[in-house]
Formats: sequence, structure tokens, C-alpha cells
Amino acid sequence: MRADADTDVDAVPGSDADSVNRALDAFRAGDPVCVHDFADREGETDIIYPAGAVDEAAVAHMRNDAGGLICVAVADSVADAFGLPFLADALDHPAVNDDPEYDDRSSFSLPVNHRETFTGITDEDRARTIVELAVSAAAVDADPAGYDPDDFAAEFRAPGHVHVLRGAHDGLRGRTGHTELGLAMAEAVDAAPAAVVCEMLDDETGAALTPADAEAYARRRQIPYVEGAALVEAFK
Repeated sequence: MRADADTDVDAVPGSDADSVNRALDAFRAGDPVCVHDFADREGETDIIYPAGAVDEAAVAHMRNDAGGLICVAVADSVADAFGLPFLADALDHPAVNDDPEYDDRSSFSLPVNHRETFTGITDEDRARTIVELAVSAAAVDADPAGYDPDDFAAEFRAPGHVHVLRGAHDGLRGRTGHTELGLAMAEAVDAAPAAVVCEMLDDETGAALTPADAEAYARRRQIPYVEGAALVEAFK
């Protein structure tokens, strides 16, 4: 789903070119960025990290300050090399209904743990899984023919505690979710084609954190805040 072309992105914080540059500088350094997608889409702000830079402290940061699902987005070509399906396509159950109101389909693929983790849910275990996903994504990027589903299965097991998301085949041209926004930032700074996304929730209401509150949080924590529309404009 694309952003509304009539949106006045200059009317809100995080919508200018400087915000994009600050976001990319942070991503290049391995630091997080707060990204709001679109009011007519999910209307959520995610904390996004380059996957290869995630450590235990980063996992703790996301679960404490964001509170949503900690997921790893990988590029479509990487997911193909990993042999990862869309989860809805892999499940044969009457509950499957991949038709969210905000998009054509969800990006969820298999949830995995790295094979050298224990339960997979601790900060240490999730950080290990996330970083190893980034390492494998970088290996695919460097040599697409040199990595296959058997290689993935040798390193990772499913089910697990880190949800993998498949990026759209045509990136931001076809879908403007946090999955694609994070992957576009990773590509822009020559990082591995893998990004960690986690939705920011409001502790008082349980709803998505409003853009104003997310921007205020980002300012307090000195984390760049950027609108998805600004990233789409920068990368088109």
C-alpha cells in the first residue's frame, strides 16, 4: 500500500530531508531510528535497528521502550535463498486469513531461533539469532548462489522466538511497510539486507504510541525520528 500522494509531509516533524540524513547517519553507525509509517496505513512508529548491530542491550531497549513484536525483515531475494515462505502460505488451517485492513498481505514468514541458543527468548538468545540472520543475509547478498535452504536449516530452527519478515519483491515501489522502510535504510548505508523492527506501544492505553508521543520520546532519547513519507520520497 502506498502513502497518500496528497500528504503534506512538511507539516509534521521528521518529514524533511535533514530527518532522513539523521536517520541514515544513525543507521550507518548501528544505532536505532524511530520510523512512523503512514496515518492511512498502520499509523504506528517502530524502533528500527540494522540487524547486524543488535546486541542484548538493543533487545532490552526494544522490549522495554517499544513493547511490540521484535521482528527481523530480510530482503525478498534473501528470503528466497533461505527458502522462507510467507507464513500464511505455509499453514494449512481454517484460521488462516492473510487479509489485513492496512495492506494487501502481511510480511510474516517463519519464527526462528539460532541453533546455538537455548530457549531462544532471552535477550542474549534473541540477539544471537538476529545477528546471525544478518550474517546469513550478508552472505546471500555477496553470493546469492552460495547459500540455500539447507544452509539456513543448519543454522536456524523453527518454530522460534524471532519472527522473520519477507520484504516485498519490488521494495518501496510495491509496499511501504516498516519492513520495506527498514530494508531501504539498510540498503542506503550498505548494511546487510536485514533490519529489526519493533512497534512502539503506549503503556497507558495499550494502543500504538501516537506520532507526537513517539517524536517526543525520540527527542528525549536523542534518537532520530523520521516519517515514512520522507523515506519514500528520498528513495524513490
